[in-house]
Amino acid sequence: MFLLIVFALAAVAAGVNLLRHMERSPGLTLRERLSSVLGQLRYDLGAVTLAQAQVNVSNDVDYNVIDNLRRYSWLLDHIAFDDTVTPGTGGGTLTYGYTRLTTAAAAAFRGYNEEFVPAQATRTRYTADLKPLGGAFTVDRVLADLGQAATNEVTFQMQQLLTSVRTRFGRELILGDTAVDAKGFDGLSKALTGTVTEVTSVSSDWRPATVITQALANTRLDEVDDFLSKLVPSHVGGGDQGAPGALPPGVKAILGNTKSITRMRALARWAAMYTSTKDDLGRQIDSYGDWVLIDLGDREDGASPIIPISGSGTTDLYAVTFGLDCLHGASVAGHQLVRTWMPDFSVAGAVKSGEIEMGPVAMVLKNTKACGVLRAVQVQ
Repeated sequence: MFLLIVFALAAVAAGVNLLRHMERSPGLTLRERLSSVLGQLRYDLGAVTLAQAQVNVSNDVDYNVIDNLRRYSWLLDHIAFDDTVTPGTGGGTLTYGYTRLTTAAAAAFRGYNEEFVPAQATRTRYTADLKPLGGAFTVDRVLADLGQAATNEVTFQMQQLLTSVRTRFGRELILGDTAVDAKGFDGLSKALTGTVTEVTSVSSDWRPATVITQALANTRLDEVDDFLSKLVPSHVGGGDQGAPGALPPGVKAILGNTKSITRMRALARWAAMYTSTKDDLGRQIDSYGDWVLIDLGDREDGASPIIPISGSGTTDLYAVTFGLDCLHGASVAGHQLVRTWMPDFSVAGAVKSGEIEMGPVAMVLKNTKACGVLRAVQVQ
């Protein structure tokens, strides 16, 4: 009886907190308010990573697809997806509502018989619409079985589509802008514009012909360290510490293109701060201190880097920290994160299609001090 009373009181308290949270969200629809509340509760329930999604799939094809995404993308493997979004009435758009911390609260000492000077934290309301990411291909049944299973047309098309999904996700994470493409989500370049963690490089010339001594390398790294010191790491990670495949707190990375990451490695070697190891998936992990160095590579068509290099040879370097209180993904509640449809040659028809779909998903930046961008670094 006592336990029943305790549970009843806990349910009442949760209901009161739910109503209070919803009252603090004026101007939002009920769906957006509920999405926000579920997002807050997710700190206790935890989010899902690709490693955890891989365990829960029901067939070998989906398992291998997720394994490919993890094995060849350190970035995707370390994003926690807050799987709390539910559709609105009548199956409307999937919207993730959240608040972004823009100014931290200030603490200070006070004298006796004096009041504290008020200095509230400020936050801004944002929403992100979730959209599916993936692609499709068609294969003629005559070509489907030609050659070995590891190299036949179906396998080839699947591998190429997976590469495109990884690349497209990385491009949207950096350059996404819903004002340009409403089917995607807003990326870091847009989210960080005008914030205190958007920094223009002063010691900007990182070219090999310029940085020829350890002193010059240290000058560049001093600026990098000052830039990185402005960022705060996650304190919660994926919210479910100890669970297999969960995202731990404190995971962070520096994202760049091939040129900028190569120059970053060179500078780190000058300062003896460069390390290279292999993880459990056999990936080579290069780091500057405790920051993992990630080369996002080129766009899907290979025409240019995802993080562009200007005509004058300058580019941007992004620093990100991962977690439910920093940068994380959003996905649909009770929905498989990655799904695969293989061509079905058991029914009539000469040409069959296959598909890979991730999501619907979007990326969310909860704290502008969790990520930053160092602009106008000259690399060529």
